[in-house]
This record gives sequence, structure tokens and C-alpha cells, in this order.
Amino acid sequence: MTSDQEKVPVRVGDRMLTLSNLDKVLYPAAGFTKAQVIDYYQRIAPVLLPHIAGRPLTFKRYPDGVDGQYFYQKQAPAHRPGWVPTASIASPGSTKSRDTVLYVLAGDLPTLIWAANLADLEIHTPMWRYPTVGQPDLLVFDLDPGPPATIVDCCRVALLLRPLLAELGLRPVAKTSGGKGMQLYAAISGRTSDQASDLARGLAEQLEHQHPGQVVSRMTRALRPGKVLIDWSQNNGAKTTISPYSLRAMARPTVSTPVTWDEVEACGQVSDLVFTSDQVLDRVARSGDIFGPACAAPS
Repeated sequence: MTSDQEKVPVRVGDRMLTLSNLDKVLYPAAGFTKAQVIDYYQRIAPVLLPHIAGRPLTFKRYPDGVDGQYFYQKQAPAHRPGWVPTASIASPGSTKSRDTVLYVLAGDLPTLIWAANLADLEIHTPMWRYPTVGQPDLLVFDLDPGPPATIVDCCRVALLLRPLLAELGLRPVAKTSGGKGMQLYAAISGRTSDQASDLARGLAEQLEHQHPGQVVSRMTRALRPGKVLIDWSQNNGAKTTISPYSLRAMARPTVSTPVTWDEVEACGQVSDLVFTSDQVLDRVARSGDIFGPACAAPS
């Protein structure tokens, strides 16, 4: 292993990168180093990249590891290599239409590894791809349990949402958040971000009306204990959601993991749907990208 100060030149695809601080422990409770973070992203890239291709990245960087301070970064770092793809995009949803952000565009392995080397542990992206700003190809429902509710309760709500989406001709897929909750996604087209938000809000409010003891559609904290918040607002063009196969900054290197509907139905305890990086790599080796069919990348 290298010392924390050593810089290591590596070739990733047709690009040269300089990696640094590879021995630095970013997940202290698990002894998981920066080298292991980079290795995970390199190995998961074949299934991760199609889902984030063309999406502007919001970095969530943990230079001192998950126990240290973190910061979000939308503006592309000034010290980036010249080959990192970027796009200047009007801030979605901003009332100041003149305001733009120079985003890094996701989708290629060298850029992914470069970002991981900046301790960008988590990958956050919107539901649309550049250049179709504010025209989503995904609809998302973020299911957030209010304690003492858990991901087990999220699964029950996901099973209530699934047939409603099927009635609309949509094929939802599920993934864990890598934390306490989960998300449902469905491929869509022909809608704006506002229209997608309206659709998601309508379904969330319908379930809240039908299942008031289980579901809440409003962010008001006093309403949330013991229920699952269906956060429909993640469809807003200005918002981002954790990407499939992204690491999370938890005590262990857990991953936002695609899961089958059989797994959702069978979930009886929190540990049933908690997966670390090694487990996710094993799952993909066995089953491929189970998130792919409903959320295929554009040709």
C-alpha cells in the first residue's frame, strides 16, 4: 500500500489520472480505505454508468471520511482535468434564469474514478439527462420512514404504489437508499419535471387518503412518526436523488442497491435489505443489473 502522501499515476481507459491518499480510511468503523472506494466504483461501473450517463453530478465529498465534515459541490472543480465533460446549465427551478452552474456530466469511467479520488463517496443526480433539462426520463418516489417505522414499512408502501403505477402503464423498480429508506423508479417520457411532480404528488396523496395510518405525503415532521413519507418532490428539476449503486456515507460502506419485487415482498426485518459494497458486487456478478429493464439508458 502507498503512504498517505504518495501520488500514484494510473491509466483509466484512455486517460491518465493521479490518485492520492489511497491508504486513507474513509469508513473508520469498517476500516474501508479510499483505495477500496475507488476499487468498488471501478468494478461496479459497468452497471452504474448507464444509469447516470448524461446526468449532471452533484458531488458529496467526504475528504476526512464519513465521520468528518462533508460538503456538496455542484460547480465543477476548477482543478479538473481538461477531459472531464461539463455543461453550463441554467439552475433548474431557479427564479434567476440567468444563473448557471458548470456541472460535471456523468457517464464515463475516467470521470467516475476522478470523482472517487476527490472522496465523492455519494453520487447524486437528477431525473433528467443533458441536454433535455427538465424533461425527465425517470419518475421517482422517495420512501422515507419516520421512526419507529423502518424500511420494512417502506416495502409495504412500495407494494401499495406498484399497482397504481402499473395501471398507468409504468414498470416500477425498487432500490434501497443505502440508509433507512428506499426509492421506486419508473421510466417515463413526454413529461416535464413539473408534470412528473404533479403525477407523483397525486399518487402520494391518494395513498395517504386510502392508508392514513401508513402513509403521509406532506413533509410536516409532526405527521411523520410511525409512517412512511412518500416524497414526491424529488421529481423537481432542481433536485437530485442518490443514484443506483452509489455508496452511502454510513458507518459501513452500504450501497443504494436495486432489489427485486420478491425481495420487497419478503422483507421482514431491516437487515434483509442492507447491502455493503462487497455484497452488491456479488449480487451483480450473479444477477446482472436488475435495475436495467425499466431504467435503460437512451441509445
